[in-house]
Amino acid sequence: MNVHRSAPSEEVGASRLAAAEVGAFLTANPSVQYVDCVFVDLCGNVRGKRIASADLQIVFRSGMAVPSSIYFLDSRGDVIERLPAGAGAQGTAWPVAGSLTRVSWAQRPHGQVLMSLTDAKGEPYFGEPRNVLKRVLRRFEDFGVIPALGVEMDAYVVDRERGKDGAPHELAGVHAEFVSLLCDGIVTAGEVQALPRLSVQAEGSRLRLGFAIENDSLTAVDCAVFLRQAARAVARKEARDVLFMAQPFLGRPGSGMRMTVDLNRAGESVFSTDAGGDLVRFAVGGLQALMGESLALLAPSENAFRRFGSGFTAPRNRRWGYANPSTNISIVPGGRQAALLHRLAGADANPYLVAASVLAGIHYGIQQNLDPGNAAAGDVSALVDPTLPTTIDAALLSLENGSVMREYLEPAYVDLYCATKRTELERFHNFIPAHEYDWYA
Repeated sequence: MNVHRSAPSEEVGASRLAAAEVGAFLTANPSVQYVDCVFVDLCGNVRGKRIASADLQIVFRSGMAVPSSIYFLDSRGDVIERLPAGAGAQGTAWPVAGSLTRVSWAQRPHGQVLMSLTDAKGEPYFGEPRNVLKRVLRRFEDFGVIPALGVEMDAYVVDRERGKDGAPHELAGVHAEFVSLLCDGIVTAGEVQALPRLSVQAEGSRLRLGFAIENDSLTAVDCAVFLRQAARAVARKEARDVLFMAQPFLGRPGSGMRMTVDLNRAGESVFSTDAGGDLVRFAVGGLQALMGESLALLAPSENAFRRFGSGFTAPRNRRWGYANPSTNISIVPGGRQAALLHRLAGADANPYLVAASVLAGIHYGIQQNLDPGNAAAGDVSALVDPTLPTTIDAALLSLENGSVMREYLEPAYVDLYCATKRTELERFHNFIPAHEYDWYA
């Protein structure tokens, strides 16, 4: 396949020196006429601006003027008017080196490149979710370790046409052959975009998409974002849709986002049973301690909180275990390749913010030597921790009033996140659902 992907670089400014990357891409993909310069907003949605491929060199050399408010859109893509002064200031976006690839789902061949914003001083913009994750990753330098991440997400394949009430129609069993072909199409799209070791599995109309642990955590989360984008795009090409909604159907399993985490030191797994010892337990303790402050990031909507009451192993408690599928936090043994599995987040959450909150919890637990208590034995999914928020409103208050996660993510970012989500909630509640008339009219 005509794929060009240079070695990934964490430095946004490195793309200014990447003229060779553009030349190699255009040489390998002469049919590409335009390229989407894409941004990932607060909700984890991919937004962007389309340019002619002939203008790629200009963007790589001089950047692109973009208002920083592009990162603070609600889930429908609407602008948040009541942002603090300066939150929508103009910045310069630069291509992330190594992210220029071809995409396979468009009718006409085109490419895509991930953009990252710098502020008026040339510094990475604090309100970009990708930069939030980068700030958390830097903290691990004090420990002399490098976090490695794997990501897996659930989704449902549905008809593109919705019912009269707006609800999606889940594909019936007669569409098994189509779902299988769709999985193949998603894998092909991932290969074209050079996504790592991609796995796509189907059980009826329910998909499980992801990849194993990657040593470059930032690139791993980039790939998770693009995997979600590719799945939707491939399905829409066939007049279907892939829903990453946390709880699209009552009485059916919700859709989660699972992150597998390891820490590497000199190429060795720190979380292995040989080397981990208390360290992995402290990491669990940190995730427990910050779970309440993290929920607004892991479950960012009213629908996401429906998943916790679905009865399908989405517990609302802080229990942990060894390879225990009923716990939100689990240590997966593996000799010298043990890892920590976090399964609390919904599939609708922003992967950058999920990774940032998970890694913040791990860092905090190790830094503070937090003991997680005894591992759970048996099924603990029905246990409820009354100290955890039960609504998105309460979760936003917990994030806003907390001190630890606020410091890890940066106070100004937490304020902007909460302001955006509160505005989204106000807009959401401005509609009266049909069943409310049936019940109360």
